[in-house]
Amino acid sequence: MVRSLIFPLYTLLTFSVGAQSLDSKATDAFLVSRMVEKFHVQPRSLDKTMSSAIYSRLLEELDDQHIFFIQDDINKLSVWRYKLDEEILGRHTAFLQLLINLYQQRLTQVDTMIDHIAATPFKFSSQEKLTAQEDTSYAANLQALHTKIYKIMKLSTGVLIADRLIAAGGQPDPKLVANLEPLMRKKFATTIHRSIRRLLQSPTGIGNLIGIVYCQSLAECYDPHTAYFSPDEKAGFESELGNRSQSYGLTLRSDDDNHAVVGHLEPGSPAFQAGSMNEGDRILSVRWDNKDSIDVSDASATELNQMLTDEGGNKLTMNVKKADGTVRQVSLQKAMINPTAADEEENRVKGFLLKGSRTVGYIALPGFYSDWEGNKGVKGCANDVAKEILKLKKENIEALVLDLRYNGGGSMDEAVELSGLFIDAGPVGQIKSKDEKVYTLKDVSRGTVWDGPLLVLVNGSSASASEMVAGTLQDYNRALILGSPTYGKATAQVVLPMDTTIDLVNFNPKAEASSYIKVTISRLYRVDGRTAQVSGVVPDISLPDPPEAMTQRESSEQFALPPITIAANKYYHQLPPLPIAAEQAIAGKILDASPYFRYARGAHKPARPAAKDHSLDINDIIAERKSWKKPDNITETNNIFTVANPAYELQRLQTDTVAKEMNEERKKTVLEDPYLMAAYQLALGMIK
Repeated sequence: MVRSLIFPLYTLLTFSVGAQSLDSKATDAFLVSRMVEKFHVQPRSLDKTMSSAIYSRLLEELDDQHIFFIQDDINKLSVWRYKLDEEILGRHTAFLQLLINLYQQRLTQVDTMIDHIAATPFKFSSQEKLTAQEDTSYAANLQALHTKIYKIMKLSTGVLIADRLIAAGGQPDPKLVANLEPLMRKKFATTIHRSIRRLLQSPTGIGNLIGIVYCQSLAECYDPHTAYFSPDEKAGFESELGNRSQSYGLTLRSDDDNHAVVGHLEPGSPAFQAGSMNEGDRILSVRWDNKDSIDVSDASATELNQMLTDEGGNKLTMNVKKADGTVRQVSLQKAMINPTAADEEENRVKGFLLKGSRTVGYIALPGFYSDWEGNKGVKGCANDVAKEILKLKKENIEALVLDLRYNGGGSMDEAVELSGLFIDAGPVGQIKSKDEKVYTLKDVSRGTVWDGPLLVLVNGSSASASEMVAGTLQDYNRALILGSPTYGKATAQVVLPMDTTIDLVNFNPKAEASSYIKVTISRLYRVDGRTAQVSGVVPDISLPDPPEAMTQRESSEQFALPPITIAANKYYHQLPPLPIAAEQAIAGKILDASPYFRYARGAHKPARPAAKDHSLDINDIIAERKSWKKPDNITETNNIFTVANPAYELQRLQTDTVAKEMNEERKKTVLEDPYLMAAYQLALGMIK
């Protein structure tokens, strides 16, 4: 029996963590508290209540599944629950040292436990359960922890088997389960081993890693969008908003077996210039700097992408398997990649023509990127959207759909510019900082790029700058907003070097530092004085979220700032009302007639399901997984419009076969999107 195993290797070791590293993180935690007090729009007090919140957040970040710490560890750590404010203000390290020692010990022990557990096949016919109590609490001791991890591994292996069986449309044949069990058991064990060793073998050291999480937990307890950044995390954050960042210069994709292989090599990049790496090479292992090699031969592209994004090393050594079966070692050094003109064109937004009884333009904007080189308004997303609209206008579009679904925001300057494409000069938003003065965000350019019927698609993942654009266009009656309520983030942040002497007016945003803070410095308001904070932007036409969507919004965040309203801008004047009632009637018919939307109305799952007992019987696991699977009979057939490229794009695609293939895949996605089918029909009702 599992419970009778003895753990001879589970000796408690004492790990030495550099005092300099701990002192550095203790100082950073102190500076976080001071920077927030100076710059945050509504700082919380660093008191006993805050101390408890930091403690809970930190343990959640380090051990959200309660599979590392045992109850004895928690008893030792909980002494500090209401003392972290004193630790932070005094720049002390006693708590951090204790936490690091305990965490590293348990990681090492659990890593060994996994080998013990994975050595024996799982029998899925036994009537075992992972109870809600076991799943949500800390194990009483190492023996109980072993039992818990055994059950989690068995359940996870069963899920992998169940998903494979469901995908094949088969039933739980005992022989097939027996054949799949060793493969899936090894796959899950390898995955969790890899996750643990990423922590133990962190390029910057596990002590530094936990120190970073400590500072991050502190920052996040002020509000969900205040954050502590290491230099690499700052670079990653800015690369999401701009066009340039340090990179190895390769993308990843999954092959037919869901293993990570090399995709595109960026011309001129380290990966391209290495000369020994090619598209399709399978990645077997990775190693940062001089750390131990990590086996990633069974990792998916998604998992390996996350690993490459999160790790802090600049030098990456990989073993890759070539098409002929030979294995080569490739070493890459991160570098700043300067995109060619062609590559910049590829990164820009693309427009499509939805052609049915009328021609409607469609542009999707996945993020509000800006030009970090300082050419304001030249290389940002608003300028790219404007150019795309002009190209679509040459095709005689009669309405335009702007898709901001899953757009988590970005540059607020670009949001102002984008709003100005559709309204004449005037206020587009309001902002209030700590000094209580209200500033107006203005579109200073006269005229519009598009003055015809406009529809904007949003959902629960549309946040920040997306919400500002949607709210502005809604307040002006300039666009019909379609979808579900947006995320609910109406605050603005700035990334600052960790230095309490700087001021927001004169600091150098490109100044290098050993650490940074992204701090919430202001609240955003709509021109009518309302805020999207917490409640989001409520669409004019409600469309349910996708059936598989998780309902996680700002309102779910523990430390979200409360919504506050202010006076409307006195220079804001609405345009004539849109035919919202008529469009809602059309939408009602669309939703009633659509199998997809009928199913989506009642299929939503909570972001964090309530804890419950989980059966470890394979039949029960399959039944549970099937309950999450979207039925096959709710796909939509699009007989409403076809998807075409503008003439200028067709010419460009003739000379690039790879781009042509990608374009066809993108057109297929647009064609099969039920939300665009609804948007097109609603656009017809707005065309005069």
